[in-house]
Amino acid sequence: MTQWIPAGAEQWEAALTSAANNTKWDELRLAMYGMASPPQFRCRMLSGHYGSPDGEWFYHFRDGGYADIEFVDILPHADTDRPEILSHLKAIGLAGHPTEQGFRVYGYLRPGQAVDRF
Repeated sequence: MTQWIPAGAEQWEAALTSAANNTKWDELRLAMYGMASPPQFRCRMLSGHYGSPDGEWFYHFRDGGYADIEFVDILPHADTDRPEILSHLKAIGLAGHPTEQGFRVYGYLRPGQAVDRF
C-alpha cells in the first residue's frame, strides 16, 4: 500500500493509506454492472463530498477517476442481493465491511483505521 496526501487535505495530520487501486475499482465496477439487479452506490470523496445514490455503474462510477474516492457505500435493492454482492467483494479482495444498508468499501484508510478485507 502506498502513502498519499491529497491536494488541499490540511485537515489530515498524517498521510492516508491506499486500500484500493484502479484495477480493484474497475473489477468492482464491472462486477456490479454485470449483476441482474445492480445495486446503487454512494461515493464519499476525500474532499468530504458524499454523493447522492446512483445506480449507473458503467459510466458514472468511473466518471472523474478513482483517485479521490475515500469510500463507496454499496446499497442493495433487497437483502436477497447481499450474498451475490458479498461474493464479488470477496473475490476482488477489497477492504471494507457490511453496513446496515449494504456494504462499505474503502479507497483510503485514515491513520490508525483498521479494516478487514471481505
